Amino acid sequence: MFEPWGVLVLLIICPLLGGLPLIAWIAYALTGKQLSQVGTRNISVSSAFYHCGKFVGILAVLSEAFKGIAAVFLSRLFFPEGSFWELIALIALVVGRYWIGRGAGTTNVVWGFVVHDPLVALFVSFFAGISFTILQSKQVVKFGVLLLFPLFVAILHISDIPRILAAMALAGLMGWIYTKIPNDMNLPVKEAQTESQAMLEFLRGDVYDGLRQRAMISLDEELDAAIVGEKAATLSQIKRWGYPVPKGWVLAPIDDPQVLTEFLQPSELSPLVVRSSAIGEDSEQASAAGQYETVLNVTSPEALQSAIAQVQASYNHPSAVQYRRDRGSNDTAMAVLIQQQVQSVYSGVAFSRDPITQQGDAIIIEALPGSPTQIVSGKVTPEQYRAFVVETEKSPSVQLEGTGRVPSALIKQVAYLAHRLEKRYHGTPQDIEWSYDGQTLWVLQSRPITTLLPIWTRKIAAEVIPGVIHPLTWSINRPLTCGVWGEFFTLVLGDRALGLDFNETATLHYSRAYFNASLLGNIFIRMGLPPESLEFLTRGAKLSRPSLQSTWENLPGLGKLLKRELNLEKDFKRDYHQRFIPGLSQLAQENVDNLEPAKLLIRIDFILELLRHGTYYSILAPLSAALRQAIFRVKDGQIDNSVTPEIAALRSLSAIATDAKQVLLEFEPQQVFEQLKQTPEGEKILQEFDELLQDYGYLSEVGTDISIPTWRENPQMIKQMFVQLMQGNEPQSGAKDAINSIFAGKRKRSFVQQRVDIKGRVTEVYSRLLAELRWSFVALEKIWLKSGLLQNAGDIFFLDFDEVRRLVVGDDSSLIEELDKLVKSRRSQFVQDSEIVQVPLLVYGNTPPHPLAPSALYSDQILQGIGASHGQAEGRVKVLRNLQDVPEIDRDTILVVPYTDSGWAPLLLRAGGLIAEVGGRLSHGAIVAREYGIPAVMDVRGATWLLQDGQRVRIDGSRGIVELSNDLRPE
Repeated sequence: MFEPWGVLVLLIICPLLGGLPLIAWIAYALTGKQLSQVGTRNISVSSAFYHCGKFVGILAVLSEAFKGIAAVFLSRLFFPEGSFWELIALIALVVGRYWIGRGAGTTNVVWGFVVHDPLVALFVSFFAGISFTILQSKQVVKFGVLLLFPLFVAILHISDIPRILAAMALAGLMGWIYTKIPNDMNLPVKEAQTESQAMLEFLRGDVYDGLRQRAMISLDEELDAAIVGEKAATLSQIKRWGYPVPKGWVLAPIDDPQVLTEFLQPSELSPLVVRSSAIGEDSEQASAAGQYETVLNVTSPEALQSAIAQVQASYNHPSAVQYRRDRGSNDTAMAVLIQQQVQSVYSGVAFSRDPITQQGDAIIIEALPGSPTQIVSGKVTPEQYRAFVVETEKSPSVQLEGTGRVPSALIKQVAYLAHRLEKRYHGTPQDIEWSYDGQTLWVLQSRPITTLLPIWTRKIAAEVIPGVIHPLTWSINRPLTCGVWGEFFTLVLGDRALGLDFNETATLHYSRAYFNASLLGNIFIRMGLPPESLEFLTRGAKLSRPSLQSTWENLPGLGKLLKRELNLEKDFKRDYHQRFIPGLSQLAQENVDNLEPAKLLIRIDFILELLRHGTYYSILAPLSAALRQAIFRVKDGQIDNSVTPEIAALRSLSAIATDAKQVLLEFEPQQVFEQLKQTPEGEKILQEFDELLQDYGYLSEVGTDISIPTWRENPQMIKQMFVQLMQGNEPQSGAKDAINSIFAGKRKRSFVQQRVDIKGRVTEVYSRLLAELRWSFVALEKIWLKSGLLQNAGDIFFLDFDEVRRLVVGDDSSLIEELDKLVKSRRSQFVQDSEIVQVPLLVYGNTPPHPLAPSALYSDQILQGIGASHGQAEGRVKVLRNLQDVPEIDRDTILVVPYTDSGWAPLLLRAGGLIAEVGGRLSHGAIVAREYGIPAVMDVRGATWLLQDGQRVRIDGSRGIVELSNDLRPE
């Protein structure tokens, strides 16, 4: 039993020993520096030398050497000296060093191996020393050692197969880590601690596989933008993706250009172009367009050396320095990019999104015969083209606007190139410089269009906070939502969350909520998740697998998040009984109409505190349900949403209407409630209806918007639906059977169903709290209307919460004086924004222009969306943008709505089908449509604008398409 215990001890203790942050503790104790926040952020011996000097570096070496030696001696407590278990201990140590300690473990292995096998260590050191002296390449020697030491182990211990295999495994692990982890020795030597510079210059040998006298930094390699600039790093990435990029080399800021100029030997027949690649240039923060030099037609080594010096000097031009100061950019360094010059027949630039209109799907292309510098310089007016790329199942097509001297086939090729590069960069608009030499379309540059950043999306926000939003609602919802998302992201990212402002997660454009897709994409990449994760969670899009490396790096944080998910039910039950139920009971016992403003403010703060806790569950529960449904592949039809308040309310309403039809065999639609009062049975029906309003009166048309009256305040819509249910047909038989089957047997309990149930209960609690919050503000408004502080009902919702608080306190006279003007201005803007028929799905930049009508990128007869509820239906369109006037609806009606929330759900009882501009399979409308067996197509862009009342359409909820007809007839 002794050896198995030894294995267990090695596999537990060694990783923990490897992860012990001794270097970080030493550096912080002696210099106050946190190595996890400087340089490459690796906590390594090289980073200790680089950032903290020789003394700290030596202590770092000793601390890591101690770990390696300790691991070997720990193995000897259980196994014979020199056994392969000593190498297993080193492997476990390295795993902990990389996973927990954020280092490569080189020093651990070197000293541990010296103790394990001094003879092999001596041979390897001898050959490594000779190789480094001759080759002057740290990279070659580093990877060469990984080949040598397993080889020497095999030669000297040829019969010890386990030891040979362990040595090979250790070498393979170290090699893999070297490819994944950056090295502080690759940072500029001049920025290192002065006392360490000489040693670093010797140890480095060279950058990127030995530039000096052996090899060059070429665009064929994977380059680091922090060393060679965004321009060169981007071109190397595009080239590795397979796009044509002219052959090129990069001169890092610290390197001597002499070797490169001697190697390249430009001539009249093979001219070069020398371009800037400054650190920070062509980034999402600043393009630095036109700030630095570009030198064309370099035809001799002397001219190349002069051009390099000219480009480097341009970094310190007064205009460039001022440009960086204006944008708050730090002064860094200038790398230089040298490329073979393309002999251009045609060239130009392409914008994957229109930088002027800042909206729409048009690709803007400027082109001319000859060199692209004509266009970039602004000295020649180019030909302009607009293009639209339409992706279809068979093949993409390009629609082109504009004609000129440049062949249309080439312009279409450029448009498709711009479209694909934007997709490669996850939707970030690209400014592309291109050139065509008669045979090949070359990419000369690609950079983000900084004026179109950040990108704001309605894809999620339209589901969470639909419709136009009042300032008071936004001032409450935004900090709640952004705060909880920030908590989740910080939990996963840990230190990597530094520098992220989660308050920038959401904003208002056109009085509608938008989420910051650029920030969220950055967060997801830092979390190691694919950039399309948001679409997976909200629209059912296909999710690609995250890389193994990113998953490994985020494993601790993801483990914490998983723990939250696993504890969701237990945590919610605890808060439900200890926090939410007592809080709601306390609120229900208070009569808000009898409270003074100060007491109302205390009540509001109490509700907001409950909402802060409720928001946590309102985000985590749907995410958990969606993830579990995807993981366990549970179909939508297998899920019971009866706990969701709006579904429960609709079922109750349908049951009451069925009973009412038995009481009133004949009735007048306008007199139903009066006729029910005339009989005891009818009185009972009315009592059940009132109880339904009492139970579900906290719901509203938009559950997340406190400016919208609740059902209790405005029961007219529910009354209309009640009458329509009595007038019309029952839900379709298939849906009715599905509903009966749910109630008939014991409901299937599953991992997914548990989360769906929690989601429904969370929705109930959250909606009740929001209703109480609304009623508190309405009570406060009544007091201010009576005193004359406000002039019209609803004015309070045009203030933000901070302004409400200041008015209650009463110490801001300037706000009181400007209050009427402020409210009128915001009300006017709100009305204008409300009249915008179609807001864009994506907004580029922080100051978007007035939205244009959407361009339909589908065929003339088909609109594409997301199939959310199976089945087909044909009928006439009824466009319904709000619930102010509920129309007559029957099975021939195809409802077309901007979004679906709890208030829209009753309409689907009678409709033949649903088309929504936003949403996915998990949205309110999709769930209700599936409950009642009607087809639904979500996320049909521009549907309320493209479709007209009376137009006949056919929808397919399985394929997610809407077939149009030109048959128009007034209703």
